[in-house]
Amino acid sequence: MSRVGKKLIPIPKGVDLKMNGRTVTAKGPKGELSYDMLPGIELKVETGHAVVEQNSREKNAGAIHGLSRALVNNLVEGVSKGFSKVLEIQGTGYRAQVQGKTLVLTLGYSHPIEYALPEGIEAKVDQNKVTVSGINKELVGQVAAEVRRFRPPEPYKGKGIRYEGEYVRRKAGKSAGA
Repeated sequence: MSRVGKKLIPIPKGVDLKMNGRTVTAKGPKGELSYDMLPGIELKVETGHAVVEQNSREKNAGAIHGLSRALVNNLVEGVSKGFSKVLEIQGTGYRAQVQGKTLVLTLGYSHPIEYALPEGIEAKVDQNKVTVSGINKELVGQVAAEVRRFRPPEPYKGKGIRYEGEYVRRKAGKSAGA
């Protein structure tokens, strides 16, 4: 049995968690999200918390149990608090700005990169930091990864886009011959 799956899911005040057939729906102050439960997994909503239980003895039932619990917990956390990822832009002349629902990046290429933000995702720029936020954890991570992919950090000068707190291993450049 899954260790993650055994944990209770706390439901904060202001969040409504319901199961309709195989679909779990969470409503909160930030919005509404839903998830279709996998077969062999059940959700029991009680006062102040919810429990994910497995009723299957298949080989991968424990993994699916833990996955389902984590996804339902992300629904509850997303509609109550939301998620965010911070990206740091490092490099001379590298900058970002938000124009409506578009993130415009100047990263040393011959043209600026315009990235259209998906529905439900917001971006804020402060100096050299871009904060990507929303209620869907998967979508926030995907958008942050796509923005980082435009100019990943390089190991010689450390220029590029990196996650906040990410360590970039530096390499020594060419050394002069004797």
